[in-house]
Amino acid sequence: MEELRVAQPTARTIPGLFRERAAESPDTDAYREYDAGRSTWKLWTWHDISRRVDEYASASACLDLQRGDRAAILLSNGPDWVAFDIAAMSCGLVTVPLYLHDSPRNWAAILSNTECRLLLLDTTARWAALERARPEGDAPLTVWVRQASDLHAKPASSTPAGATIVDLATALSLGRGCKPPPDPTQPDDLATIIYTSGTTATPKGVMLSHRALLWNAAAVTRFIAIRPDDVFLSILPLAHAFERTLGCILPMMAGSSVAFSRSPQTLAEDFKSVRPTVFLGVPRIYERIVARIRRKAGSRTLGRWLLETTARIGWAHREAATGRGPPPSLLQRLAWPLLEWFVAGRVLSALGGRLRVVVSGGAPLDPDIARFLAGLGLPLVEGYGLTEAAPVVTATTFEDSLPGSVGRPLHGVQVRLGADDELLVNTPSRMIGYWADAAATNNALEDGWLRTGDIARIDEGRIFITGRLKDLLVLSTGEKVPASAVEAAVTADPLFAQACVVGDACPYLVAIVVADRDEWSKFAADRHFDPDAPNGEDARRHVLRRLQACTTHLSAPSQIRAAHIDLDAWTTAEAILTPTLKVRRDAVKRRYAHEIEALYATGQRPARKVSLP
Repeated sequence: MEELRVAQPTARTIPGLFRERAAESPDTDAYREYDAGRSTWKLWTWHDISRRVDEYASASACLDLQRGDRAAILLSNGPDWVAFDIAAMSCGLVTVPLYLHDSPRNWAAILSNTECRLLLLDTTARWAALERARPEGDAPLTVWVRQASDLHAKPASSTPAGATIVDLATALSLGRGCKPPPDPTQPDDLATIIYTSGTTATPKGVMLSHRALLWNAAAVTRFIAIRPDDVFLSILPLAHAFERTLGCILPMMAGSSVAFSRSPQTLAEDFKSVRPTVFLGVPRIYERIVARIRRKAGSRTLGRWLLETTARIGWAHREAATGRGPPPSLLQRLAWPLLEWFVAGRVLSALGGRLRVVVSGGAPLDPDIARFLAGLGLPLVEGYGLTEAAPVVTATTFEDSLPGSVGRPLHGVQVRLGADDELLVNTPSRMIGYWADAAATNNALEDGWLRTGDIARIDEGRIFITGRLKDLLVLSTGEKVPASAVEAAVTADPLFAQACVVGDACPYLVAIVVADRDEWSKFAADRHFDPDAPNGEDARRHVLRRLQACTTHLSAPSQIRAAHIDLDAWTTAEAILTPTLKVRRDAVKRRYAHEIEALYATGQRPARKVSLP
């Protein structure tokens, strides 16, 4: 592994890490972002970013802020996000990242909970939405608006909600007359408060120190070697601990550059133009990539057969290379060079052709998706973590990657199983605690061990995540069902884009599923029912058979007995998905309360499984 240019213990804080990086390689590329006006990518060197950090720090020094005050960020990923984050920390402030696609109510709640004194956001329209949600009596807040043409006529304006609104250009201009004090930060100081996604409960503010974040990023390099010439393509929000540590701090350590993807809709184009060497994603992104690959190959055609055959033979070669599988057959060995060039090569070329590290994290990746991508030659590794651990706990390597497993603990991290097979973690990157929530902190931290809330098993040192304690549905029969395992089995089928199962205190499971529109049209045409009537009797009968086929490998209580089908995908805008694209179970239950009641009112009893026709 190539040695990193800057790593612990040389850099003891995040601003210290940045200053060392900027001093060591000022003229190398640090970041690039797409300039829509010029239809080109704009490059920022480390020197450029350093100047921007100084501008933000000087502007912050002009405000009446004290060490430890909170400064929030509500921007899309980009150089300004990073520069403000570093500058605020260097002034002794604690940064609070907000998800751009979260709701104004959640933004307001977090700002209120942390008593933020400074906020950087993108537009006056976003501030207007946030202002309407702010509770009365909140702490005074200075708001810097990056795109605020309507504020140019005056340096600042006050609002009834106790906020002072300033155009960012004006704030930075006024800051030229101020000099920030020497960086006061220490390794164990609170660096940031990152709020959990809140899939099953109210989001909590996780307090992480500089030491925790730096230790975690450095520990990951024992599993994944990052080089100064690497180019990261960033698509996950920097408000997420996974992207913050691995997609921001880690490349800063190595002197790598980061390109910020424009949007999920342009990701395919960004792969081709940026040609990244490192990519970080959550399972939902890889599911979409696989769906796109398969869609381009066509269905029931030679192209689709060649694609699946290539992935299968490629996986067999990989298994043989690790010693877990038998040597490929003679036919497979003869066919592979042509398939690798003609099929796998085209797929990798569409992803830029230079990927050497692809990481999946944030949630368990479906083993079939992992085998498919790895079989096509994607250099895929997986990891597991949680915000409270800053965030990485386990990781795989290329040589020791087993689909279904999230790998082994980072060096220096201890794991064990507690009651109900809950995974407990002892890590140097453990959180300080939850912001203003001593009861939750005491519940999560026990004798130095962090309770993850995840159900796991450990086999020969490898960790397998099998569910969430809060996702464990207890049927009226007393049997326990891991909802996430059932949902993962359902969404592994390309027909079902999203799923949520319900069954607490009920005799059996029912499901709310969102069908993929393209797949649904073909599914309905093949079975001769009206695609615009997804909950008609014929449609439901065929869907139930398909769902039972998805879960045939699961226990009897895990079988779905009735389902409601929706054709409109759940989104973050309606707060059914978290900003990290996880389903909020309570939100689904509220939205579909009538439909769920109707599913149980049919009086269906557990029936024997039926086979697909």
